[in-house]
Amino acid sequence: MVRGRISRLSVRDVRFPTSLGGHGSDAMHTDPDYSAAYVVLETDAEDGLKGYGITFTLGKGTEVVVCAVNALAPHLLNKDLGDIVGDFRGFYRQLTSDGQLRWIGPEKGVVHLATAAVLNAVWDLWAKQEGKPLWKLLVDMDPRKLVSCLDFRYITDVLTEEEAYEILRKGQVGKKEREEQMLAHGYPAYTTSCAWLGYSDATLKQLCSKALEDGWTRFKVKVGADLQDDIRRCRLIRNMIGPEKTLMMDANQRWDVPEAVEWMAKLAEFKPLWIEEPTSPDDILGHATISKALVPLGIGVATGEQCHNRVIFKQLLQAKALQFLQIDSCRLGSVNENLSVLLMAKKFDIPVCPHAGGVGLCELVQHLIIFDFISVSASLKDRIWLHLLVPSYISTCARMCEYVDHLHEHFKYPVIIKKASYMPPKDAGYSTEMKEESVKKHQYPDGEVWEKLLAAQVN
Repeated sequence: MVRGRISRLSVRDVRFPTSLGGHGSDAMHTDPDYSAAYVVLETDAEDGLKGYGITFTLGKGTEVVVCAVNALAPHLLNKDLGDIVGDFRGFYRQLTSDGQLRWIGPEKGVVHLATAAVLNAVWDLWAKQEGKPLWKLLVDMDPRKLVSCLDFRYITDVLTEEEAYEILRKGQVGKKEREEQMLAHGYPAYTTSCAWLGYSDATLKQLCSKALEDGWTRFKVKVGADLQDDIRRCRLIRNMIGPEKTLMMDANQRWDVPEAVEWMAKLAEFKPLWIEEPTSPDDILGHATISKALVPLGIGVATGEQCHNRVIFKQLLQAKALQFLQIDSCRLGSVNENLSVLLMAKKFDIPVCPHAGGVGLCELVQHLIIFDFISVSASLKDRIWLHLLVPSYISTCARMCEYVDHLHEHFKYPVIIKKASYMPPKDAGYSTEMKEESVKKHQYPDGEVWEKLLAAQVN
């Protein structure tokens, strides 16, 4: 039973100085401080439950997202939670169609990041009131009800509401067995923690060795800053993991289109499964050109972590511009918009391999990908798009979710990884709640951590 009127919305700027250790560094983001705009929703219900939501940022600019969250607050305050989730499509559209705020979107940029944070908190509160982890709330929901939460505006040329319902209806078959499979074995993951661009060779070797000892078989390396250095580092990591394990590469939007094709031709000897974000995330036709050029090399294109909205994903799918689709739990408009992308990916038969890491992205996106397997994709394999050209890739082309081993200790319900797989969360909610002590210490600029760092900079 959904209950309570939203009585308070608060938002804080929480930042972790990850740049000091080179964590998260890549060819375009050399000094990221993993951060979040952290939203808390309270209601007048007697249960005292709160909803927690985040959106991920890299330090500077988080204060702008905080301002956008506060600008959206009037749409929630004094609203009945039952009314919101009873017409979730309408409420989603109300947030994204605010006549004035829409001008600085629409459905993209800072205002959309703020929308994600707010709606993530709503979903967390709904799941808590139902006493279920978010993935289970979604899995158990009637397909008609679930479809009613989604906004199909701008995507009906590729996915109608009836088509979405039919996908979910078919997903009911074998659902119980797939849920049992997830609970027993978890969802396969790959690690990005070993090979950030700012890491020394010694650190890379140490982390890679530890990951191999822990049973990891899928690794991603950052590339794009210097070709000869990329060749050297990719050779180092390929030699360490051996020829049979899966290697992916990520350029983080570094290249122009011709440059991406030329660069990857030089890195093809290391047998990467994909190159991620080879060019601007907005360049749909550029991704299509790169994708077509790399097929003979047996290299796929992956992108999505900085796709503005479902419309960009629609066009990437239409243009055959990617072979691996990467949703992000805090970039799109929360669960509502991510579900529409999962359903489009199913229709186009493209595997979803989510982006994660950052602050809480692993905690959040695990719910979405577990739901995807149980109720939408019903498979851990992709359509093995390369098998006609590169038979050796048949065994390696599988669905998987990114994992980054940073900052989980700050969350009340951190991810659980066993045998390189995400184990389904069992606590009610969206796993978004942070430890209050961590929030206070890392609040910017007056938390204990930042007071010391900023004082040291002045001195």
